[in-house]
Amino acid sequence: MPLPPALRRLAPAPLRDSPRLRGIALGAGLIPPRPMHTEGEAELLRRLAATAARVVEIAVYEGSSSVVLVDAMARGATLHLVDPYIETALRAGWRGVEQATRRTVGRAAARHGGPHLRWHVCTSEEAAHSWPGDRVDLVFIDGDHTAEAARLDWEVWSPHVSTGGHVVFHDARMGKTHLGGRGLPGPTAVVDQLFRGDAPVPGWRIVEEVDSAVAVRREA
Repeated sequence: MPLPPALRRLAPAPLRDSPRLRGIALGAGLIPPRPMHTEGEAELLRRLAATAARVVEIAVYEGSSSVVLVDAMARGATLHLVDPYIETALRAGWRGVEQATRRTVGRAAARHGGPHLRWHVCTSEEAAHSWPGDRVDLVFIDGDHTAEAARLDWEVWSPHVSTGGHVVFHDARMGKTHLGGRGLPGPTAVVDQLFRGDAPVPGWRIVEEVDSAVAVRREA
C-alpha cells in the first residue's frame, strides 16, 4: 500500500530524489511514479489509447504515463515501452530504475487484466529500426527533448503509424497562449516546423492540443 502523501512530503529532497531509494520504494509499491504529465494530458492519452491495438511510448522513466495508458487500453492490446535506462535530460538526479518501473507498470497491467507489455531497453532509434513492421495506432514521443532527438523520433516512428493513427508530442507548446500552452524549445520547434508552417507534412494534421501535448493524426 502506498505511503500517505503527507508522510511522503516529510522526506527531505535528497531522499525523495535518490534514484536508488526511489527505485526501492517504487518497486515495493510504497510510492507512486513521479507524475510527468497534467491531468488534461492524461485524459488525451486515455482517449487515444482506448481504441488502439498497439501503442508505443518513447521514454518511460518511472511509468506514470505508462500506467495511464495501461488503464485505458483494451486487455488484448499491446503496449511497447521504449527506454534505454541511461542518464537522460531529466532534472539532475532524476533517473529511472528499470526493474522498479517494470514492477510498477506490471502491477497496473495485472490489476487491469492487460494490455500485453513489451519492453525495449534501447534507444528509440534502435527500437524503430528493429520494428517487425506491425502498424502502430498511437506513438507517444516523450524522450530526449532536444529538437534533433524529437525530430528523429518522428522520422523513425511516423512511417509505422496506421491511417487514422496518432502521434502525441509532449512538452511541445512552449509560448502558445491558448489551451494552457507550455513546453520546451526542442519539441515545440519540431511541431512548429512539421505542422504549423507554410508546408506542413502531407497526410498529417494537428487534431488536438492540451497543456504541453500536441496530437497529430495520419489522414492518408
